[in-house]
Amino acid sequence: MQAIDLEPFVSYIKQRALVDDHHLPYYVKWAQRFLTADLPPIASSPQDRIRAFENLLSQDRTLQEWQIRQAIRAAELYVKVFTTSQPSVPIKPAEQDQAIAQAESTYIQMRDLIRIRHYSYKTEQTYLDWVRRYLAYALKQDLDWQQSDSVRAYLSSLATQHDVAASTQNQAFSALLFLLREVLKQDNPDLKSVRARQGTRLPVVLSKEEVSLVFKMTPPAERLLLQLAYGAGLRVSELIRLRIKDLDFDNLLVIVRAGKGNKDRGTLLSKKLVEPLKCQISEVKRLHDKDLAAGHGAVYLPFALDRKYPAAPKEFGWQYLFPANDLAVDPRSGVVRRHHISDQIPQRIMRDAVRKAGINKPASIHCLRHSFATHMLLKGVNIREVQKYLGHESVETTMIYTHVIRGMDSTAESPLDEL
Repeated sequence: MQAIDLEPFVSYIKQRALVDDHHLPYYVKWAQRFLTADLPPIASSPQDRIRAFENLLSQDRTLQEWQIRQAIRAAELYVKVFTTSQPSVPIKPAEQDQAIAQAESTYIQMRDLIRIRHYSYKTEQTYLDWVRRYLAYALKQDLDWQQSDSVRAYLSSLATQHDVAASTQNQAFSALLFLLREVLKQDNPDLKSVRARQGTRLPVVLSKEEVSLVFKMTPPAERLLLQLAYGAGLRVSELIRLRIKDLDFDNLLVIVRAGKGNKDRGTLLSKKLVEPLKCQISEVKRLHDKDLAAGHGAVYLPFALDRKYPAAPKEFGWQYLFPANDLAVDPRSGVVRRHHISDQIPQRIMRDAVRKAGINKPASIHCLRHSFATHMLLKGVNIREVQKYLGHESVETTMIYTHVIRGMDSTAESPLDEL
């Protein structure tokens, strides 16, 4: 591996106190690894290279989640903060294969179109990741990546060679359909034959006793995340993006802003969580005051609200309820600020608690949302009201929990018990 002189990077980080001295050597190591990584040719823009680097690290089973997050932050600090602060030096572009150059141009066009349509950042990354994989596949196979036949070949390979789940195949299908129909302007791309059929799947639901046991096995400092997810029926993305202003203690409401489908809704706030949440808010206030004193303290605001209300990003009400431990680089703007915690944190907390509780169900943190809905229906709450709390577009989506209730609240017995 060829070493790269990172002394200017180290000096820049130290001068602006972006990383504490204890962690700085690790950031240097990750930056070195990023700069010397063998990344696919389609990953040419800085953000694409960071995303490809993250995919590469995720395949290394020896690395833990926190190490991957640290590596990505180091890469972002180098690319989006350090390099942009340096005087620009004219660089003669390398000769590129015409197909690769055209694919890169289309990839950027798709990214811009997704942002124009205000898709969520998670959807943007998912769609672009599938398109990146497809382009790499098509270029390697010497296929015309703009043709429906090539897309069908790739989707077929996912099912026949990689044995992916139907939901995964359909996720790739949606991304590539967007590429053909919206970006390449093909009116009727022939892809129906490679859309996977999905059967009905019942959600994994914990009993009230199991939920209580999970909370008991969760360290007190981490318990609030799981209790809020269950008590309000939140998705993990909604949980981590909650802001101080989204809690209405007087009316016992949690306001979910720009949830799935970019819709707002109100859901229940448990009385038991009022005091723990107020303690959490006090901790956030202490951290926010510290950031302000250090010259930071601004938080991301959606829909360019920071330009309309310049003082709003530093207002306490806009701060995240569960802020990250460290400052990080905004993946779109490149601004260094404090974001919310990663979605991996509540998932890890839930995974550890389920293991300690000895529960053998495949219970992720999303299972707490399923449990919220099921337990509400078991209490006799109207299904339309539960639909409102969950933010479902159609009541038919909520009705899946009625199938679970039949199994949990049924008087029927197996005929074997009568023998």
